[in-house]
Amino acid sequence: MSRSAGRPTLAALAEALRTGRFDPSALSDDPRIGARQLAARWARRRARLEEERRRLERLFALEREAWAEGLAPVAGVDEAGRGPLAGPVVAAAVIFPAEQHIPHLRDSKQVRPGDREVLYEALMASGAMVGIGIADVEEINRFNILGATGLAWSRALASLGHSPALVLVDGNRRAPVTIPQRTIVGGDARCASIAAASVVAKVTRDRLMVALDRRLPQYGFARHKGYATAEHLAALRRWGPSPVHRRVFLPADLQQVPLLFP
Repeated sequence: MSRSAGRPTLAALAEALRTGRFDPSALSDDPRIGARQLAARWARRRARLEEERRRLERLFALEREAWAEGLAPVAGVDEAGRGPLAGPVVAAAVIFPAEQHIPHLRDSKQVRPGDREVLYEALMASGAMVGIGIADVEEINRFNILGATGLAWSRALASLGHSPALVLVDGNRRAPVTIPQRTIVGGDARCASIAAASVVAKVTRDRLMVALDRRLPQYGFARHKGYATAEHLAALRRWGPSPVHRRVFLPADLQQVPLLFP
């Protein structure tokens, strides 16, 4: 750091704070107003980091409880895409080998799209075991969304490299598997492995919808991911439904419209 009168400049201190190389002892007896403001910023940052550490520790409480009972490995399961008018429902199952500090891990709905991608890459690089299961539109039409979601859950669990001793499922419905399981209402906000599964499922499904957008650009799938936005409904009324639309989810006036075959 450059120095003035034997002290680091405020600009150098601010850069050290920004890059995480901050030494608070540099401000221990600094009389400058700007230095005191930097010290206050550092204290707030330290408090935020400590709160995030405690939040992540709480997020692993259900896994720790299961591990203490001798149940390992533990898989968290969640899905994305129950409500859209188009595209598959995608489930993910995630097993953490041990408690991990993965910054900003939380329910995917609480994470911005760009940050979800970063979090997804961190999860895939973390050593966690990940399984993906997909139920397509034909299965949603045939079995309804709850039945298709159960299929996606079971496929995600089957695609894991190792069968879990316990499954933690988001919500109040059990997965159609014989593995011991516990349902956790609000699990994507309370449980690390379910939160991770929610992120993996959401990012995987979003990427599938972007790929569908390249095939069927008139519907705008890359933007709304198949949900019933005004843009999507207007495109449906202009073009009619495609084979990737869920007939049973469409508004009544569109359910009998002939399919568009691109």
